[in-house]
Amino acid sequence: MRVTTDFWVSALVRRIFADGGFAAVVRRGATEAGAVFVVLRDRMGGVTLFGPAPQTSYDAAKPDERFFVRHELDGESALDKFLEKEGRFDPDIWVIEVEPGQGGIERLLVLSDQ
Repeated sequence: MRVTTDFWVSALVRRIFADGGFAAVVRRGATEAGAVFVVLRDRMGGVTLFGPAPQTSYDAAKPDERFFVRHELDGESALDKFLEKEGRFDPDIWVIEVEPGQGGIERLLVLSDQ
C-alpha cells in the first residue's frame, strides 16, 4: 500500500531537518496522490530540480517506491517556467524546496537511471 503524498512529504521534511538541513513546502498539492517536485538549493545559490520519473522506470518489485529524475534547467527563470507549466498541466503538484544537510539528496530520494 502506497502512503499518501501528504504523509510522504511530511516524512521527507522531517528527515531533512533531522539531518541538519532545511525544507519548505512551497506548493501544496493533492493530499492523496499529487506529483512531487523537489527543488534542491545549495548554499552557493545553485538550483537543481527533481521530478517524478516516467512510469517505465518503476520497479515492479518495489511498487510503493517513488522514483525521481533530475531535470537540467538553466537558471532560476527556467525553473519558474518549468514549474508554472507543470502546474497548469496538473494543478495537484507539490513543490518542496530543500537544502539537504549532511546526508545529501541521494539519501533522501530514489533517483531513476532514466
